Amino acid sequence: MNPSDQRRKRKRNIFRQSLFSLPHLWSVRSLLSCFSFLTFLYLLSHTIPFTSSSFRPILVVSSLSLLSSSSSSSSAKSVKDFGNFLLPFKIENRVLFPDHVLLLVSGGKKDGLVKNSTANELECVYFGKNVLNRHKNDSVNFSVQKVISVDEYDEFRSIIRCPIPFSNYSADANLRWADKDRILGVDRKKWLLLNNQTSCSWENVAYAAVLDGDTAVVFVKGLNLRADRLSDPRQFTCHFGLGKSDKNLIRTMALSAAQEVVRCSLPRSIQKNPDKLQGVRSRVREKKRSEEKYELCVCTMVWNQASAIREWIMYHSWLGVERWFVYDNNSDDEIDKVIQELDLENYNVTRHVWPWIKTQEAGFSHCALRAKDECNWVSFMDVDEYFYFPYSTPRHQRFRKLGYAGQNSLRALVSNFSSISRTIAEIRTSCHSFGPSGLNLPPSQGVTVGYTCRLQSPERHKSIVRPDALDSSLLNVVHHFHLKKGFKYLNLPQSTAIINHYKYQVWEVFRAKFYRRVATYVADWRENQNEGSRDRAPGLGTEAIEPPDWPQRFCEVWDTGLRDFVLSNLADLSTGLLPWEAKSGLTD
Repeated sequence: MNPSDQRRKRKRNIFRQSLFSLPHLWSVRSLLSCFSFLTFLYLLSHTIPFTSSSFRPILVVSSLSLLSSSSSSSSAKSVKDFGNFLLPFKIENRVLFPDHVLLLVSGGKKDGLVKNSTANELECVYFGKNVLNRHKNDSVNFSVQKVISVDEYDEFRSIIRCPIPFSNYSADANLRWADKDRILGVDRKKWLLLNNQTSCSWENVAYAAVLDGDTAVVFVKGLNLRADRLSDPRQFTCHFGLGKSDKNLIRTMALSAAQEVVRCSLPRSIQKNPDKLQGVRSRVREKKRSEEKYELCVCTMVWNQASAIREWIMYHSWLGVERWFVYDNNSDDEIDKVIQELDLENYNVTRHVWPWIKTQEAGFSHCALRAKDECNWVSFMDVDEYFYFPYSTPRHQRFRKLGYAGQNSLRALVSNFSSISRTIAEIRTSCHSFGPSGLNLPPSQGVTVGYTCRLQSPERHKSIVRPDALDSSLLNVVHHFHLKKGFKYLNLPQSTAIINHYKYQVWEVFRAKFYRRVATYVADWRENQNEGSRDRAPGLGTEAIEPPDWPQRFCEVWDTGLRDFVLSNLADLSTGLLPWEAKSGLTD
């Protein structure tokens, strides 16, 4: 065997082992349970030897009915046997995250949703791990904790988050009303009906699926595909279910596979009648009520950015952004209320609950699909990043129809590219990273006014893309996407446009970055990995300990350009207040 063959064999073995990294080999039933949110990853481990070279994972796109296809889910019928101890909800799936247990729940209301207002009325119930081994007359050992939060997942289902239980209790959480303090008549047989569906690991789960024309796009965690690389789609097969029985499956080959996204062709029978594939709630290529698309939209993923998002949206709306897609990654700071207020103020903001951690690239791919039929151009950026036009000279009219950076300048820039080039599909803008600028507390007028000192050289870039020109794999590395053949990107000159990235803010704000990074292929700062990477803050270790000179760090160039621009163009002439300040004044 030559060296190249040996390397390929080692890679195959590593891939197999990564899919079976749990303490013991999962059974087919367990895998089907864990991948039954919208798709199944069905590993044929029970019939094919583990070392077989013909081993292939198969993506099974299930019937996707409103209720889980697994017969072991807790149903309303079974919980009635407990004297209303448990709620008449159906727990379709449970996912075990590092800091909570996520329950995907249907039922309970006419629309199938659990209201946020009921969070204080619910309790999470955990049974002892030895409950199945107890004697007939033994009392049931269980623990109760308060629900962390309730959220709307889609129009039919809700998310309920429960705390991690103590080590001697099962993480397979159930629910009860808070005023019910005892279990009625729970015996071993009924316990099996109630709780024989185990929790899935967040690292091994198919978590979303979207119909895109004559294809289905499946989002899967646990494939362990390489970052920023197209993978061989021939190792995946997609099965589409037309009913509750696994016998009614139609198989198609995967068309593309990259990172956590697999695209499969739809069977002809489903292409002619998509309603056969019940329960797929996310579809693209649905026309807007008005036939015209928005010229410029923005996609972002956030965690606890309620205090920052108002300034960011108001400022960029002034520059011409017309539509906002906010992917909320487990926030608990009432950002949903802020987004509702902004939407009522006609900022056209939509909050999409995205509970899957370490999935920013996949979330952006998902958003690109959602935005494709609504938007000509979509900017993918973070809440601490602000577009800025530093100069306004006649030679820059190629990038702006106006000779100055006025209202709607960013929209005018992308619209200009739409008219002058059919092949430019991505506009890349360099980022300047700003530091704390000598501050110890968050600036009262917002980041654009308060932070005025930055590093001299730009770091990385962010992109505005045409969603219809993206590669079918939707492959991206957060900063930019892969494009279809025949399309190209353009780097904007820094003298035309720049992004002020308020990356290193006062310590009170910055330390939140140590909690968890949202990107899939970026190590969390608390992990002892890639400590010299540009994704980390220079000079910091793995612990959130404030350096004594933090306010003075990352300050090489004083740059007041955006501050002066904001105060000159957005401040109220009579009060001097900025738009986001005025709103805060009304609510304080």
